[in-house]
Amino acid sequence: MPSPLARTDIFYTSEDGLRLHAAIYGEDHQGRWPVICLPGLTRNARDFHELATHLAQEAPVPRRVIAFDYRGRGLSERDRNWRNYDVVVEARDILTGLVACGVDRAAFVGTSRGGLITMALGVMRPSVIKAAVLNDIGPVVSAEGLALIRTALERAPRPRSFEEAVTIQRSAAGQSFGALMDADWERMVRAFYREEKRGYAPDFDRRLLKSLRGFSIGEPLPELWPQFMALSGVPVFTIRGGNSRLLTADTLEEMAKRHPNFQSVTVEGQGHAPLLETGGLPTMIAAFIDRAEKRASTAG
Repeated sequence: MPSPLARTDIFYTSEDGLRLHAAIYGEDHQGRWPVICLPGLTRNARDFHELATHLAQEAPVPRRVIAFDYRGRGLSERDRNWRNYDVVVEARDILTGLVACGVDRAAFVGTSRGGLITMALGVMRPSVIKAAVLNDIGPVVSAEGLALIRTALERAPRPRSFEEAVTIQRSAAGQSFGALMDADWERMVRAFYREEKRGYAPDFDRRLLKSLRGFSIGEPLPELWPQFMALSGVPVFTIRGGNSRLLTADTLEEMAKRHPNFQSVTVEGQGHAPLLETGGLPTMIAAFIDRAEKRASTAG
């Protein structure tokens, strides 16, 4: 059995002076693409711990993995101006972080918001993306699904114990995530919450929720097909939760029609967004990146 993998925490400074965090797993293997992990809207780098450990240590082709905390999440500094909790601003932060980590090309794994940022990077700096995994996100985002997420976050009670936090999460999302086991819920809670003197709190700046108030459930959100097609030159692997309300089966089908190098999997018994350490996903993601890198080296 391999020895436990050490995680290295690094901090770097954004263009506007915030102290931002990233977690690094594994070694820099010369000639191999590293993997960049980008979390969801209110999530953080801890969501990727199990996947990062697999990719960096257990996969047939080990890779360096870097998981980022956006501004206002996890160990990154909170922003006094909540309007900076914006996909384009966060994409610029990631580009700054890549420079700090010495990365000029990589495979990207983006969950929800992280997938939107990946698409934005495809427009802003296409040369940095060599392959993309989009976890339960596409160019058409359901306004109804986003409204449900917003409501759940705004109304979520503050748990007084770890056990209560697990109960709250299962009560809120259990119908959509029937495939999860007790250990899965516990990992989810450990990643999402931080412990404080008076209990547990979600590990993000609450002002972030203000950025979700600028849309109406009765109006469709802008479609992002040009941003998605900015990834047309690289392989894309999209993961959809079978119970997802954010990425529909119709959108997934249309993505497959439009993208020339596209594959997908639907994870039954999970909603938005599937846990990337479950359902055999680490093996699938590792194999996808390996194939993409091999084809790129052959073509080059």
